This record gives sequence, structure tokens and C-alpha cells, in this order.
Amino acid sequence: MEEPQRRIRALHTASTVTVYQAYSPEIGMPAVRRGRFPAAWKRDRMTWIKPSFLWMMYRCGWGTKAGQETVLGVEITRDGFEWALRNACLSSYVRGLHSDRSTWQRELKRAPARVQWDPERDLHLQPLPYRSLQLGLSGEAVRRYADEWTVSVSDVTPLAREIHALVGSGDPDSAARLLPKQRPYPVGDELMAHLSS
Repeated sequence: MEEPQRRIRALHTASTVTVYQAYSPEIGMPAVRRGRFPAAWKRDRMTWIKPSFLWMMYRCGWGTKAGQETVLGVEITRDGFEWALRNACLSSYVRGLHSDRSTWQRELKRAPARVQWDPERDLHLQPLPYRSLQLGLSGEAVRRYADEWTVSVSDVTPLAREIHALVGSGDPDSAARLLPKQRPYPVGDELMAHLSS
């Protein structure tokens, strides 16, 4: 079956969805220990969460990039995730979806969340012909993410390194078996209509 051009692919349960972020150990390790982001984590900045494990690996270089050495799996409530989607604006203007550029700019400025659709990645971190969601949170959405939506925080850095090592040694099948079991996230058209181009 052909993949749709845009789809949310995620590890999810009946009540939660796992998103990924990467931080320095000074932020990441206290977050894992406490199950919450530490005081050093900046609430006044936009934070990007990624349901796609392989897109996160592309972004952080399998946890090797400076300041991104600790890869976190953050389990959040589906209610919170869907609140963010409902209140999000696309990060770029789309003719036909937005009435005009200035209206989109006003919406973007007001929205506590923004959506980007970026090429999904394969095990070699090469782009695939379909896209996965990135969700940027700011203002109220950051506060809700940190204080209300977060269910657990886990360190997935060892998993990232193990998968990366298997890919590097020419064993993609074993690497693929270790990937989080991501599947299409069920969202209705009414939730996604303003986020699809």
C-alpha cells in the first residue's frame, strides 16, 4: 500500500503518544531521572517534538551532535498531543489553504503550536518520498507539555546507538527489528484539515 504524502507515524497507546527530543546530558539526564524537565530547560523558547524516531535520528545524528547527545523518548497524553494539533498553524504559507499571506502570518504569531512536514527518513537517514510531522510548541503549549501532558521521560540513547551500530556494520534487518513500533496515528480529517496542504 502506498504511503500518503503526509501522515503522523508514532509509537502510541490508547492514551499516550511518544515523541522524541535530543538535549545535552545536563538537560536530558535530569529529565530522565525526574520524569520531568529540569529548571534549566527553557520554557520561553519554542521546543520541537518529533513523533518519528528516524527523523529524530537524522536531526541529532544518532545522538552524536553537540548539545544533542541524550535522546529522549517523551510519552505524552494523546489529549495533549491533539490539543496541540487543534491549536497549531502550518509553519509555512500555503496558497489555497490560507486565505492570504498576512492572515497566515497573524495565525502563526498567535498559535501556541506550529506544524512542519519534513521528509521521513530511512535507516541510512536518507529522505523518503513522504513526510512526517514535526510539532513546535511555544507559550501555553510549552507549559502544558512540561506540566500536564508528560507521562514519562526515557533515555533512548542506548537504543539509538545500538541501531546505528547495526546499520554501520551492514545489518539493516537487525537494526529495523529494534526500531520503535511506529504506526499511523489515528486523526480525523477535522483535526488535520488546517494542517494539510
